[in-house]
Amino acid sequence: MNITVFCSAYSLDEKYTAPAAEFARLLGAGGHTLVWGGSHAGLMGLLADGVKEAGGRLVGISVEFLAHKTYEGADELVMARDLAERKAQLLARADALVVLVGGLGTLDEITEVLELKKHAMHEKPVVVLDTEGFYGGLRTQLERMDAEGFLPRPLAELISFAAEPAEALALLEEKN
Repeated sequence: MNITVFCSAYSLDEKYTAPAAEFARLLGAGGHTLVWGGSHAGLMGLLADGVKEAGGRLVGISVEFLAHKTYEGADELVMARDLAERKAQLLARADALVVLVGGLGTLDEITEVLELKKHAMHEKPVVVLDTEGFYGGLRTQLERMDAEGFLPRPLAELISFAAEPAEALALLEEKN
């Protein structure tokens, strides 16, 4: 599978990096391809290193203004004109999507992917690896939207949450 992963480009505490490294190892060992933001920085770089070391393939999709942060060991590196084109390519190249811990960019990516899925613009599995309950607030908000009729489809059709890396990968493989 081509698995697009949205995550932080910042260096983070081990409570976040250890599960990300384990997910990367599982992804690579499973023969999957990582499709990601193409950066060597922070969690993005750790993820790419782990996938590559475990035998997986790397497809980076960066943007021109971040060219100085691109990962040099990618099997394929695409330079998008802007963030909108980057997001479109990250989705287009994906068989499935995973969200790891991240900031505003990650939140922007996941909400766009969910909006497109809500409108049946894609049917790719979306899984959040909810390390340390990082996305508890997002999950609560999405559940409220679902319960109060703000979603035209059941939330369970749009997204899944996993507590552990192996569970996240299993959910992707089950739904794909």
